[in-house]
Amino acid sequence: MATSSKSSHGKLRVAIAGLGAIGKKVAEALDQGIDGLALTAVSAQNPDKHHNWLGGLTTKPAVLPIEQLSDVADIAIECAPAKLLRSIVAPFVAKGKTAIVLSAGALLENEDLIDVARKNGGQLVVPTGALIGLDAVTAAAVGDIHSVRMVTRKPVRGLVGAPFLVENNIDIESIREPLKIFEGTAREAAKGFPANLNVAVALSLAGIGPDRTRLEIWADPALTRNTHRIEVDSDAARFSMSIEGIPSENPKTGRITAQSVIALLRKQRAALRVGT
Repeated sequence: MATSSKSSHGKLRVAIAGLGAIGKKVAEALDQGIDGLALTAVSAQNPDKHHNWLGGLTTKPAVLPIEQLSDVADIAIECAPAKLLRSIVAPFVAKGKTAIVLSAGALLENEDLIDVARKNGGQLVVPTGALIGLDAVTAAAVGDIHSVRMVTRKPVRGLVGAPFLVENNIDIESIREPLKIFEGTAREAAKGFPANLNVAVALSLAGIGPDRTRLEIWADPALTRNTHRIEVDSDAARFSMSIEGIPSENPKTGRITAQSVIALLRKQRAALRVGT
């Protein structure tokens, strides 16, 4: 990760933007201790709502507006609504710092941030999240990937309210059997399902891009887990992978997303790193 400064104790300073299910889990892990890292600040839309929870941390971080986070941290973890991505990420990468991005779909509407990071020595990091095998896709992309196809099946409550469903008057709350609600590219899915399909965008960025990565989305009233099946065909290998993720307190995201961020943070100062 790119960073421009460290605290007086030699630790990388971490700020978390957004204290939902993911942000809180990551904050608690940092508070319990991750080698070489320190949680210095958080930001939330309604800080008072989290007063008691913050008081329960061993070391209470500063509670700051988004625009002040880059002044006190080397790494930002974006766990906020997609519409806030730019305001969180831009100040960090413009200063040559690192931003860990969970709203990967929003990156497609802010692709210039990649150039900002490149010009200033900053870095945008998209965690593996629910996508097992992302290392294999990244490796295959060094050669020639012919096709990437992903089929996502989710419980109904994890999809209700998605813009694509609202705009197309698709009612899924009363369905009694699986219903295919979308078929198209990862870029189109990111616009239509901004809170649901960050995993598809991560897959596309690792592989052949958001316009060539094909996606199906199904609403399934019988499911309790978010399921993804990915098939990749390349000149190096043909492989498939599937995962059934248990939803977090927020039905739109899985528990493994927070754990993926924590695993990424632990790698930063680890004596042994496994994976690309």
